[in-house]
Amino acid sequence: MRVPYQQLKAEFKRVLLSLGFTNDKADDCAGIFADNSRDGVASHGLNRFGVFIEYLKEGLITPNAEPSLVTSMGAIEQWDGNFATGMLNARFSMDRAIALAKENGIGCVAIKNTNHWMRGGTYGWQAAEAGCVGICFTNTIANLPPWGGTQPRLGNNPLIIAVPKKGGHVVLDMAISQFSFGKLWQYEAQNKPLPLPGGYDSQGKLSTDAAAILATKRALPIGFWKGSGLSLVLDLLATILSGGSSTASITQSGRKETGVSQVFIAIKADAEQNEALIAQILDYTKSSATEGGSEILYPGENMLRTREKSLAEGVLVDERIWEEVKKL
Repeated sequence: MRVPYQQLKAEFKRVLLSLGFTNDKADDCAGIFADNSRDGVASHGLNRFGVFIEYLKEGLITPNAEPSLVTSMGAIEQWDGNFATGMLNARFSMDRAIALAKENGIGCVAIKNTNHWMRGGTYGWQAAEAGCVGICFTNTIANLPPWGGTQPRLGNNPLIIAVPKKGGHVVLDMAISQFSFGKLWQYEAQNKPLPLPGGYDSQGKLSTDAAAILATKRALPIGFWKGSGLSLVLDLLATILSGGSSTASITQSGRKETGVSQVFIAIKADAEQNEALIAQILDYTKSSATEGGSEILYPGENMLRTREKSLAEGVLVDERIWEEVKKL
């Protein structure tokens, strides 16, 4: 079913206000959840809202806490998230990185003791809207085996790279697992096979069965050993730059996926100067021959179409989950 965007946001805000959020924080937080579903990422919008509420009720998220500055070194800052709402900490951190970039050409903000940021692409779009190249990444709880291993020891550590472009920014938003866990949960709920192998089943064979992959906890890293290495390096960087918790310490703490470490980088860009270069690259990429009527899209392009349809026709929601949220 489809629900008007403002109705979706209002329902989220109602629940958040009932759990002690200030009006401004409830409005901001509800907006991010609604935006994620609006843009077609329900796994970190409506479908994730119930889990977020559970974390709040368990005291794993401090709703009205604020980040505090730890260290400032020119264009680089370290902050403590104080276990506040992850999305608001992330938006604050990217805002600081943008401000530093406009002053220095580049800005880097690393934050520790923060929480799940939901859709990482949100903060890439934020940087691009401000006219900056945006790069951000986070570590997670261990949910991905290292290459050659069978037990989760790495995070699927999402990486976002955004380039501002007129008519629609280029925003790469990817997990280091072949399929994000949100996508695996979606395929499991729909009882559909994955389009490509996404991990291993209980027999140690590559599988397109999302339920089997979730059961074994053996998701496949992108690029096989290369993805495994990238996950490790992102965890190292997030931990070292923020002075916070690593995937190992987050996992071993027993406090679920909270207290993660994140990095936000903004680079001042000249949109007018870069526009022709970006168009040349995208046009050449799209000139490739295709098969079966497929279309070549740059990262973020299809999301804009989804957003337009959601605003015109209503946001597509899972009716069962929507009814559950209305009862909160």
